Order: sequence, then structure tokens, then C-alpha cells
Amino acid sequence: MVSVVIPNRNGAGTIANCLAAAEASQHGNFEIIVVDDHSEDESIEVIQRHSCKLVRLERHGGAARARNAGANHSRGQILFFTDADCLMQPDTLALAAATLALQGPDAIIGGTYTTAPYDRRFFSRFQSIFIHYFETRHAPATDYIATHALAMDASVFRRNRGFAEDVRPILEDVEFSHRLRRAGCRLVMNPAILVQHVFDYSLSRSLRNAFVKSLHWTGYTIGNRDLLADSGTASIGLKLNVLIFAGNAALLAAFALTGNSVFPAFIALALAFDLYVNRGLLLAYHRAEGPGFALRAALYYLFVYPLAVGAGAAAGMLRYFFSSTAQPREHR
Repeated sequence: MVSVVIPNRNGAGTIANCLAAAEASQHGNFEIIVVDDHSEDESIEVIQRHSCKLVRLERHGGAARARNAGANHSRGQILFFTDADCLMQPDTLALAAATLALQGPDAIIGGTYTTAPYDRRFFSRFQSIFIHYFETRHAPATDYIATHALAMDASVFRRNRGFAEDVRPILEDVEFSHRLRRAGCRLVMNPAILVQHVFDYSLSRSLRNAFVKSLHWTGYTIGNRDLLADSGTASIGLKLNVLIFAGNAALLAAFALTGNSVFPAFIALALAFDLYVNRGLLLAYHRAEGPGFALRAALYYLFVYPLAVGAGAAAGMLRYFFSSTAQPREHR
């Protein structure tokens, strides 16, 4: 049996579609466990309309605690973790179970987002392709398995004490992946295992997401001493993109002050290098949505997105070095 574990926190707007997609799975033997993390909206009423096991937390404890609670209430030999704003495909569970059977019980199996998100807004499409590309470009190798599509043997999960409940938000799956790899587990990415994400991103939501993730990720990676690692969406390409953006801003300011024509030449060379380093991502936008979208995505990625990522990284560094409580705890 596969136990699908879904944490929910104020997800009334998406949990119905999430559960409908899970219930439509073609896998023959599965259960669905929703752990409500003390929601303050209509989530409970929505969840109770579906054929799933509902676990209610008496206080807000975060996604890691909710996932651990769901695993504690599961009966399956395989755990499959996803999110309340993700829609499994009909074959998602079957592919996850088959991949785990092929790779062995000590493997942690990962999937990713479909290139087309549930909503068709530009910034949602940008993000879905962005994550799909960076999570799968080295498949089957990967640095971490994200909890939007993570499958593993239940006994391995329990033996390794589940997700750490005291790490920064959005980082519990990264810490979990790194800890289990140190314990001898293998991380395996199967790009065929897909879930469709409900982003509903506007410009402000896209930039806020970039800032918050960069903020938390930077502190974690400094603590882990792998700030420059090529790790999933925190890729070398994205990091170079941010550095080139910052450098070009400085060169543009110098040109404005001096009028020296050498500065635009350096800016053009830096942009050309940025395009070359990130050519795989830009080609992924072209393959998924065509040349018009790829052009708009390239302009956003090169000239707007790095501002939010860079600001988040700077804030994360400041918080790490000036707040002892902000430093992530390494679990071994």
C-alpha cells in the first residue's frame, strides 16, 4: 500500500482539487492522509467531503510536523509526500512505487512539477518550468528531493526520525535529503513522476517567493558550508545570474557617472556570458511555451528576478551572521 501524506495549512482554495486528483490515481492500493495544521479557513469542511483520513493538529506546527504526523497515522509500506496545492497525475503513484521497487528500499524517489502549471498566468508558467528544469537537469542524480513529490520506504522514514521540525520553513526537505544521504540512502530523481502545481503567481507573488526562498536558503547553505553548491533551483546558473546583475548595475552606475564607453562593452559581455551559462533554462522555456514566451521569460529572469533573489540572499547573510537563533541546526 502507498500512503499519500498531504499537509494542509489554510489551503481551502486548493485542497479540493488536490484530493480529487489523488482520488483519481490509477494505482490500485493507496490511502490518503491529510494533516490539517490548525487551519483558520474552511479547509476542514472541504477535506471532510473527500474519502481520506483527516488528522487535525491542535496548534500550528509547520509542514514538517504535519508530514511526520501523517506518517505516524499511515498504514502503507510506501510513503508518498505531496502538497495541498499540488495535483497528482493519474500515473504518479504507480510510477513512484515502480521506481522505488526498481531502486530498492534505501532509495528516496523524487518527482517534479509539470512544465504547465494549473493556472496559465505568465509568472506561474515561468516558475513551473524553472523548477522542472533545475530539478531534473541532472536526473537521475539530484542534490535533494522536494516534498511536492517524494516517495520512500516507510521503515526507512521512521528509522531516520522523519523530517526535522526545527529547521527554517521550506528547508525541511533539503535537510531531510542531505541527512538521509549521509545515512547511506540514495536520492533518485525520476522526471516522469509529475504533479501539477497551483501557483496563481502575480509579479509581486513571484518576487516575494524568490526573496523568501533565497532568504531561508542562504542561511541554511552558509551553515552547511555549501553556499556555492550547484543544488537544484539554487543552481550555479541562478547564482551567476544574480552576481552578473549586481555587477552590471554597478557598471551602469559607473557609466552614468563617467560616460566612459568601456562600461557598456563590459555590460554586453557579461550579459552574453549570462545567456550562455543559462542557455539550458532559456531553451526549456522555448520548448515548453514557444519563442514569444521564452523572450519574455528571459527578460524577466535576466533583469527583474535576480533583484529579488539577490535581496533575499543579502538578507539571509545578514540574519545568519547577526542572529544566533537564525543559524540552521545540522541534524546527524
